[in-house]
Amino acid sequence: MASVEEFGSSGRKQVVELNLVPFIDLMSVCIIFLLITAVWTQVSMVQLGSSIYSKKTSEEPVPPPPFSEVVLRVDVLPEGFRLVVGSERFLIPTLNGKYDKDTLISKLKEVKQKYPEKVDGVTSVRDEIMYKNLVSAMDALTLAGFPQVSITATGVM
Repeated sequence: MASVEEFGSSGRKQVVELNLVPFIDLMSVCIIFLLITAVWTQVSMVQLGSSIYSKKTSEEPVPPPPFSEVVLRVDVLPEGFRLVVGSERFLIPTLNGKYDKDTLISKLKEVKQKYPEKVDGVTSVRDEIMYKNLVSAMDALTLAGFPQVSITATGVM
């Protein structure tokens, strides 16, 4: 036990015992939390670092997945949707302040006809965009035949 010596109002020396058990309990919980958090951070870095496009150690070249070189991205911007297919870009502006989901779906169906085996697409969104507009872009990708939708958030596009 820890103790503190102090002089009381009468001038006599008093010894006060401090109970350190609650402090030790608090520190042990903090250390456990720190260790668990560090492990999860390391696991997520390992998962992000591994990719099907990373270099292999074998001599044989591994062919990329079908249509991996064709980028399909729907950017949700304040001025409307921007569809990026490879190096082509299409802007679908808002109509009376509302996003034009029907035009986006028709453009995405044209892309699906051009690349029938492609099943993935990316939705990119800025921080100031409302969540319902992001969901509209994801729904449009799914309805057009691209069920594997991933989301990325960027500040500047």
